[in-house]
Amino acid sequence: FKILGIKISSFISGRIFIFFGSFFRSKKIISKNLKKAFSNISDNELKKIMNEMWNYYGKIFAEYPFLKNFRNDKLNNNIRINGQNILDEIKMKNENVIFISGHFDNFELMAMSLEKNDINLAAIYRPLNNFFMNKVMEYLRKKYICKNQVRKGISGVKEIINYNKNNHSIALMIDQRVSEGDKINFFGHEALTTTLPAQIALNYNMDVVPIFIERENLKKFTMKVFDPISFSNFKNKIEFSKNLNHVLEKMIEKNPNQWIWTHDRWK
Repeated sequence: FKILGIKISSFISGRIFIFFGSFFRSKKIISKNLKKAFSNISDNELKKIMNEMWNYYGKIFAEYPFLKNFRNDKLNNNIRINGQNILDEIKMKNENVIFISGHFDNFELMAMSLEKNDINLAAIYRPLNNFFMNKVMEYLRKKYICKNQVRKGISGVKEIINYNKNNHSIALMIDQRVSEGDKINFFGHEALTTTLPAQIALNYNMDVVPIFIERENLKKFTMKVFDPISFSNFKNKIEFSKNLNHVLEKMIEKNPNQWIWTHDRWK
């Protein structure tokens, strides 16, 4: 890919993922998820979204060797930020916040953009099942995405607390199914949902700031930063988490083909 360059690599990888994606077991999961989220979806639209998702998935894969290019883009020609004023205010007030999002297109670029904006950040991640591939991913993420990587789990929660005490904001994804969570409405169906953002927000008086990324073309992205959400506006962690799920739904509805539907979200 480094030899071919990002343009050719992205095209080839996208086509490879479209072809092989249809052979994966996750095809049934994707179909089930799409029908749960969009009950009136036609077979043609379902197939279109599925193929486009695999195409974007392939592009993401091809972009990992070029993370250094994105990181060294000092003029931010590749990633435009919509809501820069919100980030500037967070920095000006020296606040710690919780950034939440989902696996949209090249989701890795969101934490990278926050760190490039001089946000003190620690990002929570789920280790890959493949031990050797996970080592590679950890190296790439720490070097180019966010130097403070927190492994998901009990030990990770302790790290989060320490980072918060040392004036760091937290970034995490809330779109995956969790083994320990609460059943909260998501696209009209109950789904096990993490309440970690709500717990941190309540215990440490931190606002939650949703962020969202979408691909405009081959190498151009727009990252949207939403207004902070305060826990004080909600009765409890379930109501707060339900609101975050609703925010996530709106993100997915905007670009359903750029969300990774392979997670068994409603299992």
